Amino acid sequence: MGFETIILGAGAAGLYCAGDTGAGTLVIDHAAKPGEKIRISGGGRCNFTNTRTTAAHFLSQNRHFAKSALGRHTPADFIKLVRDRGIAFHEKTLGQLFCDDTAKDIVALLVDRATRAGAEIRLGTAVVAVERAEGGFAVTLERDGRQYRETARRLVVATGGKSIPKMGATGLAYRIAADFGLEVTETRPGLVPFTFDAGRFAALAGIALPVRASAGGVSFDEALLFTHRGLSGPAMLQISSFWREGEAIAIDLLPGIDALAALRTERAATPKRAITTVLARLLPARLADHLAAEGFDTEGQIGTASDKRLTALADRLHDWRLTPTGTEGYRTAEVTLGGVSTKDLDSKTMQAKAVPGLYFIGECVDVTGWLGGYNFQWAWASAHAAAQAIKAA
Repeated sequence: MGFETIILGAGAAGLYCAGDTGAGTLVIDHAAKPGEKIRISGGGRCNFTNTRTTAAHFLSQNRHFAKSALGRHTPADFIKLVRDRGIAFHEKTLGQLFCDDTAKDIVALLVDRATRAGAEIRLGTAVVAVERAEGGFAVTLERDGRQYRETARRLVVATGGKSIPKMGATGLAYRIAADFGLEVTETRPGLVPFTFDAGRFAALAGIALPVRASAGGVSFDEALLFTHRGLSGPAMLQISSFWREGEAIAIDLLPGIDALAALRTERAATPKRAITTVLARLLPARLADHLAAEGFDTEGQIGTASDKRLTALADRLHDWRLTPTGTEGYRTAEVTLGGVSTKDLDSKTMQAKAVPGLYFIGECVDVTGWLGGYNFQWAWASAHAAAQAIKAA
């Protein structure tokens, strides 16, 4: 065998795994630079973990699968690496940790850690085929128009999902899994903005406000952002992972506020004030003006509105039902839901149960985190689990 371990993918999981497997490891990636998705993450500052991480923050057909890896490599373990490297960071909200400066600091940490451990990182190299070979695996590669083969005792697949194809995402991991007889669950875009009929919210583009958004039986108190295409912002990204085509989403425009009480107070104090003007005291003015086009009863002065009418308006403000036409898809999705079935992987080692020496880590596995650093923590934890198993073999 040429190498002890070949890792496909120089992203978060692949680079982190290489930092532990070290000498005898070859990391392959088609991109010209390592860690490109890390570089653009978190607005360029990389939300590299979440201090509140638990298995409950992940979607999977087996909600218990992630517990082992997450429990054995925690946010504190990665934070120690960041501190030791001297990377300044801060908590933005809800346990989300971001670099003070740039996501490139995390990429540099991962690359240096891997190369100092003795791993080789080979970029600009495409994977043509993967197959079993005597004593391990053979990978056919292509670089600068030339094909050649490399072999290794072990193969780690860390090529991610289908998200952001402009950065080279192809779903390669799923094809490799299927070729080796592993099940791949349904995949779809996750943490992705919603789209609506063209122009519906164009006049509101750029407006952001705190809401409670609900879909698929879960709710998130986060910010909503109106866009030319539809609805985005953390609240929408979060519920997109739980939403299914054709279903409605529910938005509470005034979370934590008793809308009916507020409307009654305004009616008593300023009866001649227009209802839209009253709403503009509770919501962004452009949104208050737009609500009539969405079927909200905002005509006339508030002093003429009966209790029944105000109750109906308040109910809509707390439970605005909208049915998206779809999402922006993999083009902008931060993650891919679904993937290599956890039924076919060992939760302690990330090794394929039926194919010794074959490992799947990171986003390609059917383990998808909420928005907020959870997916990076899964990358670190699953990579660590595989690396420890490889070193112990």
